[in-house]
Amino acid sequence: MAYSINHLRELESEAIFVIREVAAQFENPALLFSGGKDSIVMTHLARKAFYPGKIPFPLVHIDTGHNFPETIEFRDNLVAKIGAKLIVGSVQEAIDKGLVVEEKGYNALRNGLQTPVLLETIESNKFDACLGGARRDEEKARAKERFFSHRDEFGQWDPKNQRPELWNLFNGHKNVGENFRVFPLSNWTELDVWQYIAIEDIDIPKLYFSHQRECVIRDGVILGNTEFLKLRPEEKTEMMSVRFRTLGDATCTGAVTSEASSIEAIVQEVAATRMTERGGRADDKRSETSMEDRKKQGYF
Repeated sequence: MAYSINHLRELESEAIFVIREVAAQFENPALLFSGGKDSIVMTHLARKAFYPGKIPFPLVHIDTGHNFPETIEFRDNLVAKIGAKLIVGSVQEAIDKGLVVEEKGYNALRNGLQTPVLLETIESNKFDACLGGARRDEEKARAKERFFSHRDEFGQWDPKNQRPELWNLFNGHKNVGENFRVFPLSNWTELDVWQYIAIEDIDIPKLYFSHQRECVIRDGVILGNTEFLKLRPEEKTEMMSVRFRTLGDATCTGAVTSEASSIEAIVQEVAATRMTERGGRADDKRSETSMEDRKKQGYF
C-alpha cells in the first residue's frame, strides 16, 4: 500500500513543534504513557524532537493493576532501551491505602479510579503540563480538545472555556496550581498513526497483531479472559483469533476478530473498517457522555 509520505511528515512536523513548545513554555512537563500505540508514537516523536539528547521529561504511567502483562513488559523494555525516567502511579496502591474504593460485581472497572491517581501523581510531582496521545478522531469528547487544554486547580476541564489557537500560537499561561494537558497528535487519525508506525518501523506490543486468545463475548464486546475478569455463571469462553485496537485495562478493553498479523495488514484493515477504535471499549458504553464526564473530572 502506498502511503502519503508528505502528509505524514507534515503531521510529524506539527507534533514535534507542539512538543518543543511544551518544553519551552513549561517548567516541569511529563509525557503520559499507557503502552498503547499513540503514546509509543508520542515517545518516538519526543525522541526525534530532542535528538541527539534524551527526552528531557519523564514518562508517567497510571497503572490500574489490571493491565495486560504484554503491555507492562513492553513499557519496561522501552524505558530501558531509550534511557527514559519512568514514574508509575498505582491504582492498586491507592486502593490498599483506602484513597479510592474499588467497584464490585461482574462489570466492575478500574478506569474511573485512574483519575484521582493521575491527579495525585501530577500534584505530588508538581507537573505543570502533561503530554497525551489523544486524537480528535477517537471519540466525540476528545474532538472538542485544543492542542493546549487548560485544567483548573482541581485538575478539571471545561469544554466551554478553551483558548483560541490561531496561527499555531499556543497560550500556556496559567495561575498557581493550574496545569495543562497537551495533545500533539490531535490532527492525526488512527490510519495516520499506523502508516507512521509503518514508515518509521516503530516497535509495538504484540497485542496489536492477530493471535489466538481465550475470550468471552459480553454485551457485544470481545474481552480477553484474564485473571482480572469475573465471569458470570452463564458465560463461556472460547478461543478466538483476535487483536486489540487500543490497549488499557484488561477488563474493559475489547478485542476485534482479525487475521492481521503484520503492520501492512493492520493498515489495510483500519482503512476498511467502519467502527471507531474505541467502539469496543466497555467503559465508553456506560453512558453517551461517559468520556466527557471523565475528562471534566480530570481524566486523560
